[in-house]
Amino acid sequence: MSTPLPPPPPGGDGQPPVPPPPPPPGGGLPVPPPPPPVGGVPGGVPQGNNGLAVASLVLSIIGVCCGIGSILGIILGFVALNQIKKTGQQGEGLAKAGIIVGVITLLIGIAWFFVSLATGGGTFYYNG
Repeated sequence: MSTPLPPPPPGGDGQPPVPPPPPPPGGGLPVPPPPPPVGGVPGGVPQGNNGLAVASLVLSIIGVCCGIGSILGIILGFVALNQIKKTGQQGEGLAKAGIIVGVITLLIGIAWFFVSLATGGGTFYYNG
């Protein structure tokens, strides 16, 4: 008679068991793709509005009372637009509004000056 064969090792076909694959990075959670680059600023996204754009609009509105505010508002508006193009910062609309309001208030101031001269409100009388 023949002797019985020993039972097969666990694993079925005589080969050692294969360990399971390692878990994906992040503990099995899906990894989101990196955000796209924004603007031309290295190191992050610029926050807030450009300060010169805000100043441009404020000075342009104040220009109703005095003409120098309108002139400064127009100048600061153009400077702010150049900065915004370079940095990608917010505030382009404020800068454009500052330029437009500055031009309008400057024209109103010039018209007011000439009207006051024409009506005699801007002349000086000399009694001598």
